[in-house]
Amino acid sequence: MLLILLGVLILHLIILILLIVSTSASAWRVGGQTSTDLWYTCTTTNGGAYRCHQASNEDWIQAVQALMIVAVLFCFFSLIAFLYQLFRLVKGGRFFFTAIFQILACVFVMCAAIIYTVMSPDDTLQFGYAYVLAWVAFPLCLISGLIYIVLRKKE
Repeated sequence: MLLILLGVLILHLIILILLIVSTSASAWRVGGQTSTDLWYTCTTTNGGAYRCHQASNEDWIQAVQALMIVAVLFCFFSLIAFLYQLFRLVKGGRFFFTAIFQILACVFVMCAAIIYTVMSPDDTLQFGYAYVLAWVAFPLCLISGLIYIVLRKKE
């Protein structure tokens, strides 16, 4: 049982790290000497200078920003809830509260990635590693939430 709890905790920490890196990394779209993330669009000039300017103020990018931040927060709160329930939950109880927060984080990151996919301008830039990390975090977060639903506290 201890190994299962440790494995779930490690999975949860991996998901949290993926969400934080995906939200903050500057590689949602990359191409040539340009990289774009949720916050800035950066370009490397011929002289080697690195220039950044704020991402667009369109509603869709602000929705993606908000959803990714909320997903990180819900994943963090579910980690806190898991640790709290681990020590306070009665024997035989299930981790429903933790599961709800984790599944909500999953839904938020999925919505953010879908909105970014549909609404991002279709130009020469390709999707970068931060975008891929968001999509990788989605099924891992869902699996983690389902594990929390099934998981029971043993003695």
